[in-house]
Amino acid sequence: MSKDFYAVLGVSRSASDAEIKKAYRKLAAKYHPDKPSGDEGKFKEISEAYETLSDTEKRAMYDQFGSDYSNRQGGFGGGGFGGGANYEDIFGSMFGGGGFGGHHQARPQKGEDQVVKVMVSLVEAIEGTERTINVQTGDSRSGSHAYDTTPIKVRIPAGVTKGQKIRVKEKGFSGFNGGPNGDVIIEINLQNDARFKIEGKDVYVDLPITPWEAALGAKVEIPTIKGIIKMSIAPGTQSGAKLRIKGRGLGDTTRGDVGNQYVNIFIQTPPAETDEQKALYEKMAELMPFDPRHEH
Repeated sequence: MSKDFYAVLGVSRSASDAEIKKAYRKLAAKYHPDKPSGDEGKFKEISEAYETLSDTEKRAMYDQFGSDYSNRQGGFGGGGFGGGANYEDIFGSMFGGGGFGGHHQARPQKGEDQVVKVMVSLVEAIEGTERTINVQTGDSRSGSHAYDTTPIKVRIPAGVTKGQKIRVKEKGFSGFNGGPNGDVIIEINLQNDARFKIEGKDVYVDLPITPWEAALGAKVEIPTIKGIIKMSIAPGTQSGAKLRIKGRGLGDTTRGDVGNQYVNIFIQTPPAETDEQKALYEKMAELMPFDPRHEH
């Protein structure tokens, strides 16, 4: 009777190679004879299924003829589980060792990395900070996510940007057969700030000015991520003008890899609430006839 290899692995007939491999890894780790829950017969069965479905040519023949496909092609040169393939070798090639029972010398393998997302404020990004984060520990081969956690201290350097990754060596999942642990990769995310907008390494801030500051020019205080500075507004400045403050963005100052700050100017008109204020606006209109909607 033909065996349903897809059912053995618990995948659909349209499963991708990655899905088949993932299903096999999980089942093989569970039923390996060296495990407390091991079952040599079951392990051999799932290894046979994987040996067939992981090979493009064999899978195509299996889909057409079923599990006796090897008899149709003269055994595929010794293929098929009865023809010389070693299910211990299959498991060993995927998990870094030989078969079970100590028949093969297992080779050391580095453990898997893990990514941890860390949210920092803009001030922390500018000045740097230290965080204690919980990382998962243990053996990642089993396919289970029930790992232990342990706290580690991580230094977030000054000038980090959104999406930047910081690698902490050998604090990830356990290595195999004496191999080193994997790494922990810290991925930085920035909290929104009420004053500043961050785009990559560049910083943007909106600056309101009065009509007379725009018309006559002025020296005004401008907030930056590193404190207040004074900057000149040129006479005749219009709404929508953009000023650049070089080197006032985020980045690594030790390497000179720093963004800029951009100041978006908009003119804020004071309301005319008293008769005297209204008269002043009327006088301005009389002395300075100006139509901003006039087409030149």
